[in-house]
Parts: sequence; structure tokens; C-alpha cells
Amino acid sequence: MPGVRADLEALTRIPSVSLDSFDQAEVDRSAEAVAELLRAEGLEVEIVREGGRPAVIGHRPAPDGAPTVLLYAHHDVQPPGDEKDWDSKPFVPTERDGRLYGRGAADDKAGVMAHVAALRAHGQQPPVGVTIFVEGEEEIGSDSLATILEKHGDKLRADAIVLADSTNWDIGTPALTTTLRGMIRVVVSVQTLGHSVHSGMFGGPVPDAITALVRVLASLHDDAGNVAVQGLSSGEAADLDYDEARLRAESSLQEGVATIGEGSILSRLWTKPAITTIGIDAPAVDTSSNTLVPSARAKVSVRLAPDEDPRAAYDLVAQHVRDHAPWGAKVEVTLDDEGGGFSADAQGPIYDEARAAFADAWGTEPVDIGVGGSIPFVAAFAERFPDAAILVTGVEDPDTRAHGANESLHLEEFAKVCVAEAVLLERLGRLGS
Repeated sequence: MPGVRADLEALTRIPSVSLDSFDQAEVDRSAEAVAELLRAEGLEVEIVREGGRPAVIGHRPAPDGAPTVLLYAHHDVQPPGDEKDWDSKPFVPTERDGRLYGRGAADDKAGVMAHVAALRAHGQQPPVGVTIFVEGEEEIGSDSLATILEKHGDKLRADAIVLADSTNWDIGTPALTTTLRGMIRVVVSVQTLGHSVHSGMFGGPVPDAITALVRVLASLHDDAGNVAVQGLSSGEAADLDYDEARLRAESSLQEGVATIGEGSILSRLWTKPAITTIGIDAPAVDTSSNTLVPSARAKVSVRLAPDEDPRAAYDLVAQHVRDHAPWGAKVEVTLDDEGGGFSADAQGPIYDEARAAFADAWGTEPVDIGVGGSIPFVAAFAERFPDAAILVTGVEDPDTRAHGANESLHLEEFAKVCVAEAVLLERLGRLGS
């Protein structure tokens, strides 16, 4: 583990942010670093590009009669945000209280190193065939993944796919993620005027665009906070112990602010739709003038039940917005992004061996969980390889704060993640014999 940690810290020091506004030479450098790690473990390695950021594919053939396992992670990371919000520099990995802090230390360079650690545990002679696929643009939507799967799919074909980009239930309790919500992201644009006019001279009979936009956005929820778009699918989550106190602690929900929606908390988090306004274009308070604003727009994130079709959901949301445009305001709804959800049957010998490997590593039985976030590449893998068992595993925990300031990795839990994956390969090798 000391060597694994050292290599993880070296990867974390590379600011491999895949957004266009950041230096993409760092993403290239990150891909090369991952490739070198895989070559050192005896894999045949190539770096591939299909119109996007570099992905790394490493392969070691299976022993006679053994299955092949595909191990997925991604080496690109989210932007660090304002460094003033961090307690240490985001690209200088720093240990505090048993956690390693840094952008990408958990999401998902820990996933990369869990795969490398599993290979090292077997002395570069894993009992199964191993293909490692490390993507370079997961954080910007995996736009070229479909092309990679189309052109390089034969290299990635496997009996089991381990996608190490999720979370565990809690410190000390491992989890297998069996459902993920889908998502769409839309931009709602509202126009009421051809140009701005004096708010004193025309305010009263003439509606401004911001007020009209606010009314449209307010229509997306009912008074209890349930999603008000008719026709969206909804489901029920597993019956695990997750109370409001834990939700408040993990989300930092402020005292006195009520939760919204109805039904169990986990259903609201994992299997029911959720709508969030994540950005608004309108004049800033400090620079605004006394005018009626002619146009405004908002970006809206919609999380979908795992089995919801994203395009059908877009049609429902767009129609709802148009139906609730006040005072004849002109409204446009543009699809900005989409991704399918995921729901695994999670039954059969490969899933049994995965749960047993978790129990071996943690000394406690794992739980099956859902995740409210969306990981569209999981659906892409499920579609491309329908006969493979897909195991979505976690390197994170409820306090990881992935994508936020002070992202961190619990080091003792990470060691168990590495052990579990090494044991899983051993168990799958015996399964194939």
C-alpha cells in the first residue's frame, strides 16, 4: 500500500481537468502517467483518441479457461473551484486525520490505483484475463465513449466489468451500486421584450423576463416539493436505514430548512425524479439597473428514475415548461445533455463472488445501494456488452465531497477497496476453472 499511495499522490498532482478552459496538456500527461503504471505491471498498453480526450487501454490475456475482467476508471478530474475554499492546495495531496485530500484523490484516480493495486497483489500474474480501460473525459460527459466502444469494443469485451467510480454505504460498510439515476440537462430561455425599458415608466402592465422565468421554474415543483412534471417515472428504493439526521449531516442542510418531496428519503435520492436549477443568466445584483429585463435563461438539471428514457423525459419537461409560460412569454427549452440510468439484476455467480470479496476485505457483509447521481457511461457499457456482469464499486464514502472543495479519500477504506478487488480477481479465476 505505501507504493500504491505514492503513485496515487503522483497522479493527483497532475491537474488533469478535461474542460476546454483548462490546459489539456495536463490531461495528456495524466494519460501517459497511467499508461506507464500499466506497462510496469506487464500489460500491453495503448493510448486512444476518438475525437476527445485520451483514454488508456491495457490488456493481459487470460490463462487457459479463465474469464476476462474489464476494469474501468477515469483519469480526468473536475475543476478545483476557488482555492480559497480548500484547506490545502487542491493538487498537492495532503493527509489529515486519516484522509488524503486533493482533487481527484478519490474521484477517480483512486479507482485507477485500485486496479493497479489488484494487479500488484497478484505479482503481475492475475488469475483472470485483465483489460484496464481508463477514460479521459468522464467529467465532461464522455462524448467520445460511444466511438471508443464502437471502434475498440472487441478489445474491451469481458465476462465481468468492474466500474470503480461509485461510493460505499459508510465507513466500514462496503456497497455494490445496483441502480443509478439517468439525467437530462436543459436550458430554459424566456423573452418578454424586444429590449430593456425603464422599470418605472413601464413597470406594472409590462412583464419582465426574470419574473416570468421565476414563475416557470416554480411550476416544476408542487407545494410539498415533489416534481410536478406529469408522466415522469418513479420507483421505490431498497429499505435501508437512512434517516433525516444522516441526510442533514451528509448534505449540510441548514437547521430549519425542511426537506422537500414525499416518500422515503432513499427513494427521493435514488429512484424518484429530481429537478434542480443549477444556473441563471440575469443581471448581477451589484451591476443591475432600473430596467425591465427583456430576456433571461436558466440551466436546469433533471435526474430521472433508473428506467426512464431521457428523450421521453425531455419531451415531458419541455411540454411542461411551455404549458406554464406566464402571460404569453416566449419560451424555448433546449436539450443540453442527456444520459441513461442503470439498473442491474445483480444476481448470479459473479455478483455472489463480488459480495463475498467485499465481505473478505471488510469483515462485514456488503449492502446493495442506489446512487442518485448519473454515470451515463455505465448505461453505455451495459448496452454494448449485454452479456457481461456489471459491478459498480466504490472508492468514495459519504464524506468524500467529490466535485467539491476538500475532496478526500479515506485511506483505511481505500486499502480495503484494493484488497477486495484483488480477492475478486482470485475468486473469479476460481469460478472459471
